[in-house]
Amino acid sequence: MFTGIIESLGELVEKKEEGSNIHFGFRSEISKELKIDQSISHNGVCLTVTACDADMHYVTAVQETLVKSNLGSLSIGDYVNLERCMVMNGRLDGHIVQGHVDATAEVIAVTDTDGSWIYEFGFEDIEPMMVEKGSVCINGVSLTCYDIDKRGFKVAIIPYTYNHTNFKKLQKRSTVNIEFDIIGKYIKKLINPTHYDS
Repeated sequence: MFTGIIESLGELVEKKEEGSNIHFGFRSEISKELKIDQSISHNGVCLTVTACDADMHYVTAVQETLVKSNLGSLSIGDYVNLERCMVMNGRLDGHIVQGHVDATAEVIAVTDTDGSWIYEFGFEDIEPMMVEKGSVCINGVSLTCYDIDKRGFKVAIIPYTYNHTNFKKLQKRSTVNIEFDIIGKYIKKLINPTHYDS
């Protein structure tokens, strides 16, 4: 479980395919504090640390994760947003984030408003489970969404978030990971339950 408050950026320095999986090696300021089997969010994707080495840590993404997220498209030198799992006696500064990406979205526009940045995101073939001024997790960052319709939504980014996450690397046509608010997903399930065949 995470909060969407980013701790550090991680630089991808190793990427190795093995069957349908990809093994990643990231260098970051918090890598030396991690332990094997620890859960850590990479661009909003919860992955298990498989090894640590000085300022490096290693994780593996399986095919389902690669299909649903932007991790497979990362190149050496790219940066991801990192967050360790939340401490239960700590403050929930963002919102409840599971690290389970629902879909990806594309950056439609980035507007510099002389003090903040407006990012507009577009969807394809998904139903956004969002409410105006509700929470959404983008590349692991907890944000407030607005101007929502069936095609997309907007968020406003303050300078601190811009400078301490990979939002400063995003540009038109960049792909981001989206996790909708878990509370909204449960409410939708209760209102419109799906019956599964055994």
